[in-house]
Amino acid sequence: MKRVIAASVLALLIMGSASVASASDGSIGETTTTTTTTTPVLVEAAPVPIKSGTGRRIVYANRQQRVWVINADNEVIRTFPVSGMLGQPGNGTFSVFSKSPTSYSPEFAGVTFRFMTRFAIGRNGGNIGFHEIPIRNSKPMQTVDELGAFKGSGCLRSSTKDALFIYQWATLGTKVVVVP
Repeated sequence: MKRVIAASVLALLIMGSASVASASDGSIGETTTTTTTTTPVLVEAAPVPIKSGTGRRIVYANRQQRVWVINADNEVIRTFPVSGMLGQPGNGTFSVFSKSPTSYSPEFAGVTFRFMTRFAIGRNGGNIGFHEIPIRNSKPMQTVDELGAFKGSGCLRSSTKDALFIYQWATLGTKVVVVP
């Protein structure tokens, strides 16, 4: 799936055009992008999970380890893989309640990360949020290529650019929908 999305993005960059997919309750699957010569280019996108709400929101599909950022017009403006923990947080609708440009893990010594956007409380009482891949003793705890696998301990790890995007896009109160 990563290769299909990467190839689609590359095709869009080469063609010099863009499109935005509709994301009202799982309706995306494919979009068509047209170049200046009106040649249609089929772009496959990861579909937004059904029953994930409507309107401006962030959707996190735990089993897929994927996030969608959706604007007020139900258009997907970004989707990307993350690394979290199976079943954490539980399914439901949450709201962003705090943000920090830098943070650390109170559970794991020497672990730091940037662009923390908190939206839930985990089973152990700790905050759950979106942030970049953590650094432990000056080394990343995983690679960007490993995103999409269950490697997190509760939070949702992402690339630095995706963590920064969420950090800048989400305001306090932004809806976060977690689905299986």
